[in-house]
Amino acid sequence: MSQTDLREALRQMLAVLEEERQALAGLDLDAIVGTTQDKNRLCGTIDVLGEHLGADTIDEECRGMLDAARRLNEVNRQVRNIIAANVSRRLNALTGSPQLYRIPPGYAMAAGR
Repeated sequence: MSQTDLREALRQMLAVLEEERQALAGLDLDAIVGTTQDKNRLCGTIDVLGEHLGADTIDEECRGMLDAARRLNEVNRQVRNIIAANVSRRLNALTGSPQLYRIPPGYAMAAGR
């Protein structure tokens, strides 16, 4: 287990996060489920590699990829929440029920980034 292994796992994670973004944009449920499984698998790999290498030995390139993955995951999380809120709003409009799920005030601005 080496920095090279970690670097490769992080590259794969970045690719999967990009695939997830595309799946969310296209509302492709099969692709969303597939990327979720890939992310879980890669998280396990990254955990093992991180424990083996130790946080203090991770190089700058890997730290940069970790930061990029963290940012992409956050954007994808916000998109998922916006989609869920829109579905909830539409369902509530159809049933005339009060809204059970509310978007926190900062989410609308975050989606525009």
